[in-house]
Amino acid sequence: MQDGETLAEWPTDGTDEERPANSREKGLNRVLHILEFLHATQRAIGIGELAKGLNAPRSTTYTLVRELVDAGLLEMAGDGNRVYFGKKLYLYGMAYMRGNDLLRRGRQEVDTLSRETGETSELCMLQSGRYTIVHSSPGTRPFRISSATGLQIPLPWTASGRLLLAGLDRGRIEAMISQDDLVLPDGRKIELDDFIDDIGKARVTGYCVTSGLVDAYTKCLAAPVFSAPGKVEATMCLVVPIDTSEERTGELVALLRERAARLSIS
Repeated sequence: MQDGETLAEWPTDGTDEERPANSREKGLNRVLHILEFLHATQRAIGIGELAKGLNAPRSTTYTLVRELVDAGLLEMAGDGNRVYFGKKLYLYGMAYMRGNDLLRRGRQEVDTLSRETGETSELCMLQSGRYTIVHSSPGTRPFRISSATGLQIPLPWTASGRLLLAGLDRGRIEAMISQDDLVLPDGRKIELDDFIDDIGKARVTGYCVTSGLVDAYTKCLAAPVFSAPGKVEATMCLVVPIDTSEERTGELVALLRERAARLSIS
């Protein structure tokens, strides 16, 4: 089977490989890997490319994708030879948002903050060892700062990453950060010791400001949202031009901390 073939042409008899006794557990893990891979690539891809990217048997990948398509969790795109997330996952996500008090209130706070300041505002959380934007509201500036809900970025690249890891010991931090995570998009490298020092400073000050990390034109301001005393559950962020004055930056940090405190459980 090649990527040009359609869903109807995929093998269904499982003759390409024997299923081991623990195939159900392996199958579940592979389903999760499929979803994670699609989330990371952020585009519809061919089944052969998916199997190659996962380093998984092609016949197993075809079978799992067929089952996920039948369940509505994935959908075929283009001419029926590429796959991406399905509508049912969107509905599950909406149900999660309605049932999660922090996310529901956080979206409202982020939208309000963006309207009040004119700056791009975000609600961010830790997911799979990555800084993840769970809601974003664009500012009103003539140029748009890149920010998209669902975007995942290495923790050392962000102000939020320094807050989301506050309270963790060095061993846990080191386990979450790869050497690739320490290399910025422009090729500069952050030293792990410096990153850990920044985490400690952010924990003490109660906020974090980083400049020129993801790109040379912006700086990020972040304040922590607590789910319990000392436990950072999320952050509220503002992404502003790097030439924003120190006075304006201070005003925005104070506003961020006030709004993040509203969301926090004291």
